[in-house]
Amino acid sequence: MSLLSHQIELLSPAKTAEIGREAILHGADAVYIGGPAFGARHNASNSIEDISALVQFAHRYRARIFVTLNTILHDAELEAARKQIWQLYEAGVDALIVQDMGLLEMDLPPIQLHASTQCDIRTLEKARFLGQAGFSQLVLARELTIEQIKTIHAAVDTPLEYFIHGALCVAFSGQCYISHADNGRSANRGDCSQACRLPYTLSDGQGRVVAFEKHLLSMKDNDQSANLEALIDAGIRSFKIEGRYKDMGYVKNVTANYRLLLDGILERRPELARASSGRTEILFTPDVDKNFHRGHTDYFANGRQQTIGAFDSPKYVGVELGTVTRIGGDNFDVVTHAAMANGDGLNYMHKRETVGIQANVVQKMGEDEDGQRWRVFPNEPISSLTGLKVGVAIHRNRDHHWEAALTKKSSERRVRVDLQLCATADGLRLDVVDEDRIASSTAVSVALAPAEQQEKALAGLRASLAKLGNTMFAAGQVELDLAPAPFVPSSVINGLRRDAVAAHEAARLAAWQRPERAQARDPLPTYPDTQLSYLANVYNEKARAFYHKHGVQLIDAAYESHEEPGEVSLMITKHCLRFSFNLCPKQAKGVQGVQGQVRAEPMTLVSGEEKYTLKFDCKPCEMHIIGAMKPGILNSPPPSAIPYSPLVFHKQRPRA
Repeated sequence: MSLLSHQIELLSPAKTAEIGREAILHGADAVYIGGPAFGARHNASNSIEDISALVQFAHRYRARIFVTLNTILHDAELEAARKQIWQLYEAGVDALIVQDMGLLEMDLPPIQLHASTQCDIRTLEKARFLGQAGFSQLVLARELTIEQIKTIHAAVDTPLEYFIHGALCVAFSGQCYISHADNGRSANRGDCSQACRLPYTLSDGQGRVVAFEKHLLSMKDNDQSANLEALIDAGIRSFKIEGRYKDMGYVKNVTANYRLLLDGILERRPELARASSGRTEILFTPDVDKNFHRGHTDYFANGRQQTIGAFDSPKYVGVELGTVTRIGGDNFDVVTHAAMANGDGLNYMHKRETVGIQANVVQKMGEDEDGQRWRVFPNEPISSLTGLKVGVAIHRNRDHHWEAALTKKSSERRVRVDLQLCATADGLRLDVVDEDRIASSTAVSVALAPAEQQEKALAGLRASLAKLGNTMFAAGQVELDLAPAPFVPSSVINGLRRDAVAAHEAARLAAWQRPERAQARDPLPTYPDTQLSYLANVYNEKARAFYHKHGVQLIDAAYESHEEPGEVSLMITKHCLRFSFNLCPKQAKGVQGVQGQVRAEPMTLVSGEEKYTLKFDCKPCEMHIIGAMKPGILNSPPPSAIPYSPLVFHKQRPRA
C-alpha cells in the first residue's frame, strides 16, 4: 500500500476565498470552493483571481484546492465550461469535482477529476468503473454503511471521500427532481428550492392521517465524529465537511473540531499521516452545537435508525440554556447554566413552531444552587411573544460572546523549520530545511568581527533566528556554524531572517507538484449497465458519447430535458416513512393490528397544493416519491445558463 493511501485528508468547504484561507489555518488539508460558474451552489461563486490567490496560500502548507464544477451541462455550455477549466488549471487548482461525464470527452488540461456526490456512487461496480474511467477520487454516497464502504475499498484502488458533517439531502444525491418538477429550479443545475424542508401531511391509502404538517423529508445534520476511526479502517481517506453556503464561524468551528479529533487518532496511529504540512493550534474550544444544525445523526453509517429525521422543525433550535421563571412587563427572567450576553439569540418551542427572540439587553440578577439568574429585555414586546410563560425551556442559537471570539484570530498553523547560520567569505548564510525536507538558502554581505562576549553573542543570534512568530513557520533546531562568534547588528540578522522566510515560502511554492490526473484504463472499462434512464442525468451529447463508448446502448435524456411528461420518481431516498412510523412490513411482522395499516397503500405526501405518491421498494430498502412535472415547466424550454438551440434527445430502441 502506498504512502498516499495512509494519508488522511480533512476537506473543508469555502463560500469565499477568505473563508478558504481560514479553513486551512484551522486545520483543513484541502478546501473545495465554487468557481465562476457551473457549481452546484449558485450563490457561492468565486473569481479566477480569488481562487488563484487561495491556491498560492494553500500550497505553502501543502494543502490542495478543489473547485466544484458539478452541475449537469447543456451542450451550449460545454465550451464555456472548457474555457473555465483551463483558467482554473492555469490558476493552479489541484482538482475539479464534477458530475457531468461529458467533461471526460473534452479537451481538458491534465487536472485531476473527482467524481462528485451527485454521481450517486452506491455500489462497488460503479465505484470501480469511475476509478477505471479516469477519476482520481470518489465521493461516496452518504447513505453507505461502514461495512459497505469497507467492501468498496477492498475492491477499488481509487481514494475514497465521504461526508462526515453538515446538512443532509434526504435524496440520493443527483436523484432528486422535485424542485425542477414544481418550479423549474433544478438541483442538478445548482438551484434547488429545498422542497425537503417543507411541512408535509402523510396519509395512507384509506385516507387516514399518519402525520400532520410535519417536516417529513427533513433530516437531522450529519455528524460522524464518533465514527472517524472506523471510517479510516473502512478505507476513507478524505473526510469532507458540508457547507459551501456556510459563514466563516461555521467553517472555523467545524474544521477545528475535526482537526482535533483526527489529530488524536494520528497521534495514536503512526502508520497514518496528515495529508498536508504543519501543526494547527486552535485558540478556542470548538463546539459544533453552537453552529446552525438540525440535530445530529450518523445517518446510515451503522445501519438504519429511526432517529435520523428532524420532523418537528428544519430550523436551528440551539443549545438548551435554561428555564423561564418570571414574566414582566418588558422583560422576563431565566435561570441558566451558562452566562448570557447582550445580543444573544434565543428561542423556545410553541406547539410545533420555533419562536425566536433577540436578547437586546441581559442583566445578571444573581446565582444560587439552581443556576445563574438573568433578566432578559427582548427586541419586541413581551405581549407579542406567543407561548412564552413560566416553565418554558429557553434555547440559545446565537452565543454572542462565542461568535465574537471567532471573529478574531482563532488559530495558528505552523510548519517546522530547522535553521543553520554559517559564515561565508563575505558575510552570513542562513540555511532553512522544513518538515517536508524542502531547503532554501539566503545570504547577506556584511563585515564580521569577533564579539567580545562569545556565549552572549551566540545566545542572541539563536534567539533572533527563532523569532518566527508572525510567519507560517515554527523554529525547530537552530544551529550556528560560527567560530568565533561574530558581532552581528540586530538590523542585519533580523533582515536576514525576514529574507530567509520569504525565500523559503517561495521555495515551498516552487517545489509543489500538482497531483497527476488518473488515466483511463486500456481497454476502456465497461459501464455496469447497458441502459440508462433519466436518472443518469445525461444532458449533453458528449455525456451520451461517453456512455456509448463504455458500452451503454440505450440512453434516455436527463429529466431537465423535459422528455418525461408523466409521473416518475421525483426523489429516491434511503429514508423510509413507513419505517419512521413503525409501518414497515418487517417491523409489523407478527404485530397484531399493524399489518392492515402497512397494506393501506398507496401512501401520499401533501404540502400545500403539491401531492405525491409514495412507492416503497423493499428489496434495496428505498422510498420513491412519485409525481409529474407541472405543465408550465414541462412546456418551457429546458434550462440553460446561456442561449442555446433546444436540445433534442432521441430515446433509442433496439432494432428488430
